[in-house]
Amino acid sequence: MVDSVSNAAPDLIVLHEHPEWQKPLFAALERRGVSFQPFDVTQAAFSNVEQLRARLYFNQASPSAYLRGNTRAVPLALAYMRSLALLGGRVLNGADVFALELSKSAQATLLRTLGIDTPRSLTFNDAGALRAYSSEVQWPALLKPDQGGSGARIQVVESLDEVEAIFTGDPGNWLPDNLFLLQEYLPHDPDRGIVRLEFLGGELLYAMRVITHGRFNLCPSPVCNPDEGDGVCAVPEQAVEAPPVEFVPYPNVPSDAVETAKRIVRAARLDVGGIEYLETTDGRRVFYDINANSNLRPSVAAAFGFDPFERVVDFLVKEVER
Repeated sequence: MVDSVSNAAPDLIVLHEHPEWQKPLFAALERRGVSFQPFDVTQAAFSNVEQLRARLYFNQASPSAYLRGNTRAVPLALAYMRSLALLGGRVLNGADVFALELSKSAQATLLRTLGIDTPRSLTFNDAGALRAYSSEVQWPALLKPDQGGSGARIQVVESLDEVEAIFTGDPGNWLPDNLFLLQEYLPHDPDRGIVRLEFLGGELLYAMRVITHGRFNLCPSPVCNPDEGDGVCAVPEQAVEAPPVEFVPYPNVPSDAVETAKRIVRAARLDVGGIEYLETTDGRRVFYDINANSNLRPSVAAAFGFDPFERVVDFLVKEVER
């Protein structure tokens, strides 16, 4: 029985802010008869005197919420999960994991401390402050917001003057958290794209190649990047003449790449999520992104013979029972 409209205490509460992304998970939970409630963090409140309302909480909030007009969802979700932790609640992909996902700079430092090849990054809140590092920057470089979101405002830049002009021309580029990264640009074959490995409970669920064709919006949700037709995505289309992003099953992903990704998953304490890397034209394997919010892709998982959301429900049921 689904308790989304009842007063009974559910076994599971799912924090979310994108109802379209959640439809496959909620449908799978309903099919399995799991007692759960959605918790929409876009318009929400909580009290410091209320008790835990579920045996298990599952965070599905996304850093890209601000792109959909839901800027306030992220701080609410983070504050709520911190409160739940203080109460002794069990939260999958909880506050610490979510805080890591919200910060590309923290991810870059974590990967560096693990001894994993990752892009050199400069974090800044004032473009002029980058001039102190001008002798260390190699051009072109990649400009990206610290709080990522489906490739929004990621662009290749050629000089510090260009970086300064971007923010002078439109101060709104600083949204949502007034932090940006200037990151080492990694030449790679866009027709081979990047590799994304999805993990569930510390184990590889599946791997896929994401053929970028030079684009940056690599959101794996079929809502944003469908297998056919046009998607419905809050990220504006990039002005590039290129085919749509392609998602291809990658059954022969190198075992040592999987082991490296597992190390990241353990260090990040990631319950469910994706790890991304790319192969440079000079032979490096560079890990660069940790995703706690995984939009699983049914068509890719089907090539491996399973429904990814059924696997997630299996995991959630075990966690509830535990």
